[in-house]
Amino acid sequence: MTDSEKTKKNPTFGKIMLASGVGTLIVLTLIGIFKLLVFFGIVGSLSSDKTTVVQENSFLKIDLTKPVYERAPGELQSMFNNSIDYGFIDILRSISKAANDDKIKGIYLYMGNSFPYSWGKSEELRQALKNFRNSEKPVLVYADAYTQQGYFVASAADSIYLNPSGMIEFSGIGAQSMFFKQLLDKLAVKMTLVRPKSNSFKSAGETYTMDHMSDFNRRQIREYIISIWDYAVAQIGDSRDISTEQLNTLADDLAACLPDDAVNNGLIDRLCFESDIKASMIDNYGMKHVVDISEYVQNTKPDMLEKQQIAVIYAEGDVVDGTGVGTAVYSDNITNALNEAADNDKIKAIVLRVNSPGGQVTASEKMTNAVMRAKQKKPVIVSMGDVAASAGYEISCNANFIVAEPTTVTGSIGVFATIPEIGATLKKYLGITSDTVNTNTNSTSLSILRPMSPKVLELMQRNVEEFYTVFVDRVAKGRGLDNSFVDSIARGRVWTGRDALKLGLVDALGGLDDAISIAADSAGISKYAVIDYPAADNFLDKLMNQRKKTSGTINNSNYNNQTAGQIAIPFAGDGVWMSYSRMLENLNRICETKGLQARVEFFLIDE
Repeated sequence: MTDSEKTKKNPTFGKIMLASGVGTLIVLTLIGIFKLLVFFGIVGSLSSDKTTVVQENSFLKIDLTKPVYERAPGELQSMFNNSIDYGFIDILRSISKAANDDKIKGIYLYMGNSFPYSWGKSEELRQALKNFRNSEKPVLVYADAYTQQGYFVASAADSIYLNPSGMIEFSGIGAQSMFFKQLLDKLAVKMTLVRPKSNSFKSAGETYTMDHMSDFNRRQIREYIISIWDYAVAQIGDSRDISTEQLNTLADDLAACLPDDAVNNGLIDRLCFESDIKASMIDNYGMKHVVDISEYVQNTKPDMLEKQQIAVIYAEGDVVDGTGVGTAVYSDNITNALNEAADNDKIKAIVLRVNSPGGQVTASEKMTNAVMRAKQKKPVIVSMGDVAASAGYEISCNANFIVAEPTTVTGSIGVFATIPEIGATLKKYLGITSDTVNTNTNSTSLSILRPMSPKVLELMQRNVEEFYTVFVDRVAKGRGLDNSFVDSIARGRVWTGRDALKLGLVDALGGLDDAISIAADSAGISKYAVIDYPAADNFLDKLMNQRKKTSGTINNSNYNNQTAGQIAIPFAGDGVWMSYSRMLENLNRICETKGLQARVEFFLIDE
């Protein structure tokens, strides 16, 4: 056999590798195309607008066991956070639409074992249900166990059902707070809290510098939880025809917590299982179908054809600088939305929905300035949700009109800064020490590795005092109040919406719908479309925008702020309860925030 014949029969190693490489490339290309088709299929399914056909004699079922954002999350956020694909505003719109929908015969609320809504959202939901009942359609509610907020909402229904082995949490509102000072002492971490000398009520940061509530903090917590409880009891009593005195006695004695006691005292109408309620809806109301809220919201999309529009801009979460995706009030996002809405001729008024405990001062200043510019062109109305405090109140105070729920937590007009020092921690536990070389006396004065110098402490004190003066002045001018009066009710103090109305910090009590109506009146329009602004990007747009923002040098500050904005649930429960991990997350968030902060640290969560 010749060499040429051998060559033909035995391909070289290079040819084998070439063939193998080409084959692999083809396979990978085919896999890539397949993945791309699947990807676009997912994106297409996410982006497609589906309209649910509601059948005659249907009940609208609203599952209230899972938390929702103020507005529907974007497609990118929904995919990676496994979020519900509708927002709280969609629930309210669906209830309103169902009242005039002849195919909807009633509403069925399901609360299961949990109700993760705060007092503010609970009040807004309750009012929506009361308005729905004006259509003479029934509202039925069932739970295996009622939280106090859940029962507060349920009390607006025609019939309240409870699992025979269930329970009602009806004991009044209590507040407990965890303090980490002794833990930080054991770790040799020193935390310095700097706040204006008059801001004794500004308790954010005390969690890490004290081991108990300050007298000022105890006083303000007591007063605002009493305000919320008094309002809730009055509303429940009115709906259930039970005196407030009797309800308070039941709470004091825990006399309505167990199923039979709850029925005997008029809080529950019937003990049964969920299957019994479905049978009742069929027998008593002629129900033939159930449509889920997740499907029904597809029928409540705003009419974009109206030439006149009212834009609702959502500011939900911690106030942070920059842009980002997730639940946070990103200053650039909100500022851009306000600027665009102000310049859009179709938009006749702006409603700024604020649900924020505050955050970075520089971020809130940007948004406050944007509100002041926008209201020179058209009315800006603020709707306060669960909480609009500190920086959340600052961005609200210069609007034309402010609407708050009676149970909204607001105010906290004040500022603080926290500076940790961990040099001793590193030395004690890791054997790490540090040394410095400076060009000037205070070149490393803000390092967390060494104690703060008296000069730096003096500088920080001046900083917080000066900004507090600016904050008070902004509120005074925005609300038409005297500076000295604002100072007397500020000082970091928290108020409920009810009390804020008496003090002139808000203009009226009500929900988002009320704010929208006021915006329409202010703009002098009667026919209009309400649009969520800015429109949520679709998946690909959001992905491309994020890629542009993150290309080049990574900004660690923005990354940390973006993460921090996703961990806080400002106000959702009956006591000031924080788990160990949440407290550490909040400590991390406070420490990583650069500059001054204006936030309130009341995280009321059911646990």
